[in-house]
Amino acid sequence: MRKIITTILGVLLILGAIFGAKALIKNKKKHVSHKVIHHTSVYTQEVKNHSIPVMVTASGKLVAKKRVELFAEVQGVLERFGKDFRAGNNYKRGELMLKINSEEFYSALKAQRSSLLNQIIAMIPDLKLDYPESAIQWEEYVRSFSINKSLPELPKPLSEKEKYYVTGKNIFTSYYNIKNLEIRLAKYKIYAPFSGTVTDARVTEGTLIRPGQKLGTFISPTTYELEASVNSENIKFLKVGKKVELYNVDKSLHWEGKIIRINSMIDPQSQSMKAYIQVSDKNLKEGMFLDAEIEGHTIDNAFEVSRKNIFSANKIFVLQDSILNAKEIIPVFFKEKTVIVQGLRDGEKILKKPVPGAYDGMIVEELKEEK
Repeated sequence: MRKIITTILGVLLILGAIFGAKALIKNKKKHVSHKVIHHTSVYTQEVKNHSIPVMVTASGKLVAKKRVELFAEVQGVLERFGKDFRAGNNYKRGELMLKINSEEFYSALKAQRSSLLNQIIAMIPDLKLDYPESAIQWEEYVRSFSINKSLPELPKPLSEKEKYYVTGKNIFTSYYNIKNLEIRLAKYKIYAPFSGTVTDARVTEGTLIRPGQKLGTFISPTTYELEASVNSENIKFLKVGKKVELYNVDKSLHWEGKIIRINSMIDPQSQSMKAYIQVSDKNLKEGMFLDAEIEGHTIDNAFEVSRKNIFSANKIFVLQDSILNAKEIIPVFFKEKTVIVQGLRDGEKILKKPVPGAYDGMIVEELKEEK
């Protein structure tokens, strides 16, 4: 009897445990997981349209406006005299810079003058017979003649017959041949065409000079030209006579110049044009690199944005109710890092910095910058 009761109680306990477990499983609350959405944080700037002056920037190297490359036209040995021809030496206008030995050439020239004198003297007796009035002026010419001096101008014939007679004696031919030699004699001495400085000297005393040989370079250190390369798209902002602000590399020095020429040819490789800027100052030196800032025209109702914020050539993201909207704009003028654009409204908010992976309709969180 006791065994039966024990068995029944065991069965009841097992059944109770089974039903209890099912009830617990049925009444157990399920945990709901909540998905957390993270939005990209951005900084914005408010659009305030205004008038923006266009500044065209360029750079270039200074070259002396008055610059002469000296070449020899005659042959001879360079002589020593007074001041040596050396780089850095200064000469005043008209001062003798170079002297080439001309003794041999000068002797030949005097021989030619003497030959002409003999021709004229031999002609005078015939002139006295046929053209007595003309003979008087030719005798005066002989008295003023000197083989050591430049030829005076020949007497003018008093008649056509005298002209033909003198021409037949080769007087005019000999005269003009000698005048050519006198011009060539002058080329043995080179004088300073203006006050300036020698920047390159390639010959010294005793050097044998040959025709066509380069002797050196002579410049005026007062006025210079800056050859600046300007993008062909920006050349429309420039005009001759416009003032230009010039700076050295570290912007510690400043000069004011003006545009004197604009080349109409476009460089096919760089797609740029040359603008020539004139500037004068005693502190300037040939070969210096200068940066130029040229004020163009003023763009009205415009705003300046970073070049990085523009995509697809003419679009920018505008923030509206935490949503990025792609908006078309009009890029007017490109600078090195920014672009002057039109088409934005006052009060609109644009991104200060580009957002990686941004797209039209993207939800972002606007951050306020601490002042």
